[in-house]
Amino acid sequence: MHGKKKLAVTLGAAIAPLLAVCLPSGTASAHGYISSPPSRQAQCAAGTIACGPIKYEPQSVEGPKGLRSCSGGNGRFSELDDNSKGWKVTPVSRTTSFNWRLTARHATSTWQYFVGSTKVAEFNDGGAQPGSTVTHQVNFGNISGKQKVLAIWNIADTANAFYACVDVNIS
Repeated sequence: MHGKKKLAVTLGAAIAPLLAVCLPSGTASAHGYISSPPSRQAQCAAGTIACGPIKYEPQSVEGPKGLRSCSGGNGRFSELDDNSKGWKVTPVSRTTSFNWRLTARHATSTWQYFVGSTKVAEFNDGGAQPGSTVTHQVNFGNISGKQKVLAIWNIADTANAFYACVDVNIS
C-alpha cells in the first residue's frame, strides 16, 4: 500500500472503535423526567428524599407503554411506587405547568397526565422531536386536594414510554 492509503486505512481502523463508544446507540439509557413541580425522581436527584440508584439517573424511568406505575415497571426504581416514602407535596393551582427536562429527545407520539385512573390531559406531538425542555399546561378540572399525578411520555418509534409521578396539592 502507498503512504496515503495506508494512513487512511490505519486511521479508519483506529477511529471506528471510538465512534462506536461515542455515538448514541439505538437504546440509550438517558431520556427525560419532570423537573417542576418536582417529580419523585427529581426529589431523589436533589437529595430531598433518600433514594437508591434513581438519584443518579432520574431521566431513566423507562418501561413498556401502557403501564400506570411511577417506576414504569422498572424494578431498579420500584421505590418510586412507594406512596409512604415521604414525598414532598407541591401546592399547585387548578391549571399548572409541568416542565420536562429531556436528556435524549425522542420522536414523541403523546404526553399523558393521569390522576388515579382519570386522564386529565393529553398532548399529541404527532411524531415530532421535542426540544430539550417541554412545558404543558394541565387543567385539573374538578379535582382538588392532595393527588399523585402520573405523567407519561410516549415515544413514537419504540414500544416504550417514560414515567414520572408528581405529588401535588391542588387548590
